[in-house]
Amino acid sequence: MSKHEQEILSTVNLRGTVTVTELARALDVSDQTIRRIVVPMVERGDLKKVHGALVSTQTVADPPFLTRMTKNRTAKVAIANYIADLVKDGASLAIDTGSTSGFVAQALRRRKSLTVVTNSAFIASTLSMIDGNRVFIAGTQLRAHDGAAFDRAAFDVIANFSVDYAILSASQVHPTLGFLAYEQCEVDMSRAMIDIAGQTLLAVDRSKFSDEGPKPSLRLPKLRPTDTIVCDLDPGPKFLDLTKSCKLKIAK
Repeated sequence: MSKHEQEILSTVNLRGTVTVTELARALDVSDQTIRRIVVPMVERGDLKKVHGALVSTQTVADPPFLTRMTKNRTAKVAIANYIADLVKDGASLAIDTGSTSGFVAQALRRRKSLTVVTNSAFIASTLSMIDGNRVFIAGTQLRAHDGAAFDRAAFDVIANFSVDYAILSASQVHPTLGFLAYEQCEVDMSRAMIDIAGQTLLAVDRSKFSDEGPKPSLRLPKLRPTDTIVCDLDPGPKFLDLTKSCKLKIAK
């Protein structure tokens, strides 16, 4: 797959649907060039073509991790682009395995010379084939449903790094309990990444902020005053005590 094909596929999968004109502007080529490049991609089934636009072929029939990436896509794209704007070329990052983190990894493809350590095979593969990047996969055994590693080797690799940012996600955000996760290994990995990072960026869309219904039973580590929550909408006054303990940025 050519560099332009990779960029087109990443952009379309990130946004769901992209017009030919938008892609041409992003790649600084003509509309006709985009139409020519995507012909074999459509034939292979990498993308679908509709009138004047290209559509992602990732569907809810995909494995669970990719299925989660189809939910609240617009919000996650906004968050991902905001974080990619914050991160400068040459930065070092620890990235967890959440679906929003997957969008962040795709948005980070426009950055250069990143050093990345992650326990996610999806994120490692997304960023590893970018010229100048150094990507380290933490762990040896990957979970079936999301391609993430939480074995001893994963934690040993993470502990050897010192990074500018930890980019994390959460399963739910509760106004009094804070940031929640379903599994202890996810809590432990978040703590390990926070410990090696100068700053944490917590990427959570507005749908995660709730105090109703069943909730995850495990708490993620508390954020520091210098850390940042990046959300697509203001969570509202109910979450003020939680969000005022650190920085809150709204991705437009």
